[in-house]
Amino acid sequence: MNDDKSPTGNLTMRTVAMPANANPSGDIFGGWVMSQMDLAAYVASSERANNRTVTAAVNSMAFAQPVKVGDTLCVYTSFERIGRTSMTIHVEAWVHRHRMPHREQVTEAQFVMVAMDETGRPAVVPQEA
Repeated sequence: MNDDKSPTGNLTMRTVAMPANANPSGDIFGGWVMSQMDLAAYVASSERANNRTVTAAVNSMAFAQPVKVGDTLCVYTSFERIGRTSMTIHVEAWVHRHRMPHREQVTEAQFVMVAMDETGRPAVVPQEA
């Protein structure tokens, strides 16, 4: 986890955790958090590739804090590697809780995203200018 207590990367997505995504105790399901992180990785990678992208892999993920109903989930992304057709993106999930002035990191992972052309084959990721 990020030990310096501030998010790394660009704020890519924000959403509110709702009761439909929680267990009876009000804890948000980890799968919902992971899906929000996957969406953020898609947004970052598809904008960078100028093309659609798909998730090829996600490294292990451990949850340090729970997400509760009503928390604002903030997802940050940063590129670790850009290859010919794939990108490795560091994704961090943080929560902003009502009544607390700071954010807490929930989890992080590396997502490997592959650019795809219109026929479903890997596409070349353009080099940055």
